[in-house]
Amino acid sequence: MDHFQYRDRTLFCEDVPVPEIAAEFGTPVFVYSKATLVHHLKSIQDAFAEARPVIAYSVKTNGNLSICKLMAEYGSGFDVTSGGELYRALKAGGPNAKTVFAGVGKSEAEMRYGLQSNVMLFNVESEEELFELGRVAASMGRKAPVALRVNPDLPPKTHAKTDTSVKGVKFGLDIEGVLDVSAKAVGHPGLAIVGLHLHLGSPILKSEPYAAGAAKAVQLIEAFRKQGHDIRYLNMGGGFGIHYRKQEALPATAFAEVILPAVRATGCQLVLEPGRFIVGNAGVLVSRVLFNKDTGGKHYVIQDAAMNDLVRPTLYDSFHRVWPVNPAAGVPEYPDDFEAAIPGTVVQDVVGPVCESGDYLAKARHLPLMARGDLVAVFSAGAYGMSMSSNYNSRCRAAEVLVDGTSCRLIRRRELYEDLVAAEVDC
Repeated sequence: MDHFQYRDRTLFCEDVPVPEIAAEFGTPVFVYSKATLVHHLKSIQDAFAEARPVIAYSVKTNGNLSICKLMAEYGSGFDVTSGGELYRALKAGGPNAKTVFAGVGKSEAEMRYGLQSNVMLFNVESEEELFELGRVAASMGRKAPVALRVNPDLPPKTHAKTDTSVKGVKFGLDIEGVLDVSAKAVGHPGLAIVGLHLHLGSPILKSEPYAAGAAKAVQLIEAFRKQGHDIRYLNMGGGFGIHYRKQEALPATAFAEVILPAVRATGCQLVLEPGRFIVGNAGVLVSRVLFNKDTGGKHYVIQDAAMNDLVRPTLYDSFHRVWPVNPAAGVPEYPDDFEAAIPGTVVQDVVGPVCESGDYLAKARHLPLMARGDLVAVFSAGAYGMSMSSNYNSRCRAAEVLVDGTSCRLIRRRELYEDLVAAEVDC
């Protein structure tokens, strides 16, 4: 569900016309719906309510402070993968008791920061990391609370660059050897192995991988407990898919149906780390057409958003729905199928100003012809848009706006040229 609708051929975010946002804040601009953010968080909370889960919003998907504050306000904790993300979570008022510190390459400084911040769990992904964390914790007179991340070696589920539980990836301890590692940690003065962590990749559009992962989790937790570890947490990660093309994603209840039996069987506190599911369809990227160009039998729409604003299409071959903010008469107000031939359209590539052939937001799309100055909406851009953006070509990062009913406010100002060199001028 999202709160972006067309009314009389104008795109609205909740009750605010998107052209008004573009006029006030410029383009490119990320526009987020508060109602959608809250709805998706609550849908997970409700689906898993039986387990009273710890929901740890994944900061890497979109770490804007206003969005993080909203998550905390509505009962979420945070999943962080760096010291910087932990700083954001704490700055947003995130509860330490609901903060999970993940990531395969934590530095000693980050370990100390997490311990000093009293995070709920460290997700640990290698034997060396485990015992280095134990050393650091012991030197501080602490015991680090650890959830061992296990790679359950499941069949491929999503794009190769985001599938994190197939054999041979950098994530997690191999399931075949994890018990040997955990045995070495029994009685360690700086370690308390209290949880099991499985993150299967993202976005996942079926529940079967979670059912398979949860079944393996039940067996592992029993084995850990036999070794003497007090396992209290089952962390099933995130990765729930969203609607990028049509209505292809499952509701949160479908994942709850296959995960909750493992919670009942183990008696563990359930931890989930959703991000994309909450914020992905809560945001659109709005840009303005600069030029049209025909060459080599192809038509290009050149607009002012680029791969530095939304890298997913060129990085992952990702599909985002693209459509004019004000579609003209003669074309559908909003098509049912963005991959089909659409009456009144021509095949076009939507590209940006960056000096790369990979700078595109959509290829070979059936779109109406647009003129210089027209606004374009790229949907499902709330996750991994701004958080993966860059200053490539010395482009200033976009503005971000949060809509709440009939009002909207700036939650990140557009960068200035001065910002591009701010960390360099005094060196």
